Amino acid sequence: MTTTSGSPGTQEVSDLERRALELVDEADLVALTQALVRIPGENPPGEEAARVDALVAACEQRGLAVRRTSAAEGRDNVSVTTAGGDGPRLLLLGHTDVVPVGEGWSVEPFGGVVRDGRIFGRGATDMLGGLAASVVAMDAVQRAVAETGTRLSGRIELAATVDEEEGGIGIRRFMQDEPPAYLGCITAEPTDLQTIIAARGDCYLDITVHGLAAHAGRPSDGRNAIYGAARVIESLRAWNDELAAAPHPLVGPATWSVGIVTGGQGTAIVPATCRVQSDRRLLPGEDPDAVLRAVNARIDALDLPADGLRAEVEMPMSMPGFETSEDAGFVRHVDRALADSGGPGLPLGGWTAACDGGYVSRDFGVPTVVLGPGSVNEQAHRPDESVSIEELMTAARTYLRIAVRLLGTSDGAQV
Repeated sequence: MTTTSGSPGTQEVSDLERRALELVDEADLVALTQALVRIPGENPPGEEAARVDALVAACEQRGLAVRRTSAAEGRDNVSVTTAGGDGPRLLLLGHTDVVPVGEGWSVEPFGGVVRDGRIFGRGATDMLGGLAASVVAMDAVQRAVAETGTRLSGRIELAATVDEEEGGIGIRRFMQDEPPAYLGCITAEPTDLQTIIAARGDCYLDITVHGLAAHAGRPSDGRNAIYGAARVIESLRAWNDELAAAPHPLVGPATWSVGIVTGGQGTAIVPATCRVQSDRRLLPGEDPDAVLRAVNARIDALDLPADGLRAEVEMPMSMPGFETSEDAGFVRHVDRALADSGGPGLPLGGWTAACDGGYVSRDFGVPTVVLGPGSVNEQAHRPDESVSIEELMTAARTYLRIAVRLLGTSDGAQV
């Protein structure tokens, strides 16, 4: 195998890496991203099946090995792997669901239109572009391996899960299987092509306040659950302000946000129930069970029973945060490959969103980063969502460089 020296600070380029880079085709990457965007698959309610079928077909057409695993009826996770040895793998992680379209679009949400160097559509940034870049990178590496007569010490694996945007049934099903050894995990979520080494987690808290219905003409006969819920909401708002005083250096503070409030049967009826659905962002390493205990203690301090009210608290979803040391060898490999691929040169950073990578970091003990095309803050979950084609290409080149440099030797790189 021959190598050539790159510019100062860049890694020498192997024949395998050079050929893989040549095989990344922009038209192919754009077409695959468009194909995935053009399939409606909103969550809720959880309609990924057609998009999963399209992803499977695209991978099989490229000669990649595909395995489907049911996470729930009609909702399959997909595992895609390249050829390679039995050594530790590189894990690429993504999800096939997208959030509901919502209002305010000036383009067709599932049109996949290309304009001004960007692909528009729901999920283009979060995160169908990242999935497409992963598949194209894997295809390029596998073809380059065959053409150059080289061998990967381990496989590149893409895990595409369902339900990431809601309950996380897909990643929880993925975590049930005995894992192979992984050198590292790249979650291909939108990060503006910044290497993210820490991300917040998330949990949902449902707080239902129970009171007593009565005629509104004599409200003292009842116990107004909405009044009790208002006290809970105000306590959560104040709690959010308290948490702001203790931020994590990379991801900021833990936060509270009340998203949905439902209660009452009619204007002339004292409401017997009111439900408060809230989002609690977790710091890396924070225990969601400890948060649940703290919520119960906080509500107990409101002494709702003194007003004839009671509250029930449930946590229907929790997703762990993570933090990977900036000194980890895997982080250095990732960030160097990004720089060599023309990345924006952003420093190692933190992410205020949450992702499935937290499970891989916490439960498998695998060094994890988030790195992908698009912006979680400027594009994801918004009308006219779009992703830059240039960023898609940079992401694909980065993923393949990481894979080749870690796996393109007889025994894998040491990270």
